[in-house]
Amino acid sequence: MSELTGNRIRTTAGKLGLPHLAETINELTRRADEGKLGYLDFLDLVLSEELAVRDDRRFRQGLRLSRLPHHKTLDEYDFSFQPDLDPRKVKDLATLSFVEAKANAALLGPPGVGKTHIAIALAVAACRAGYSIYFTSLDDMVSNLKAAEAAGRLTSRLRSYLRPSVLVVDEVGYQPLERAEANLVFQVISKRYEKGSIILTSNKTFSEWGQVFGDEVLATAILDRLLNHCEVVPINGPSYRLKNRLQAIERETDVA
Repeated sequence: MSELTGNRIRTTAGKLGLPHLAETINELTRRADEGKLGYLDFLDLVLSEELAVRDDRRFRQGLRLSRLPHHKTLDEYDFSFQPDLDPRKVKDLATLSFVEAKANAALLGPPGVGKTHIAIALAVAACRAGYSIYFTSLDDMVSNLKAAEAAGRLTSRLRSYLRPSVLVVDEVGYQPLERAEANLVFQVISKRYEKGSIILTSNKTFSEWGQVFGDEVLATAILDRLLNHCEVVPINGPSYRLKNRLQAIERETDVA
């Protein structure tokens, strides 16, 4: 390929919004020459490279906007430490069929068992697959909605929790809510019903949600919409955080 042709391709690629092609045309043509690619194979190589770059850019942008506190994967989760948890159930969720069906997933168990890790891993997988995601703790969501309601911007603020394909609501039940606060949660749950997926974590059983939301009738209404299409994963094993803390103490003791 002549330098003139290369420059013309770079200019055209830039106008078409194909920055990766503009930057790598020499490398791509070298690979085509080495592989003795035909015209269609070369075109397939160029388009595949550009698509992969765009997908990675979209994925990184999606993670940046998601407000995830960190990025975890299921490969990092130690299923051997939770023998009562069936890995197949979690890996079934990782296929994201529940997201495609606009259904929900609930991870229940005591503090420290890895509920948030799994929820984040599922959200990252959904983002990789092209779904928009958003993470919030229940307390933060309620606080933001209350502030928006007081400022007359509730409808606008609700959109933050209604727009994403997957909404992760962490730490349901750590703090009891007043009835007005629980009603804000109900609005999010009911408006997302069959329109988008929710992944939630809770340290409370569903029978305790009446105490969490300060009203048995309202809690029942929330559960009715949440559980109609929902995969429930109980995790009742030991605490990872406690295990890691004990190991750190043991190391410090050994050093001393």
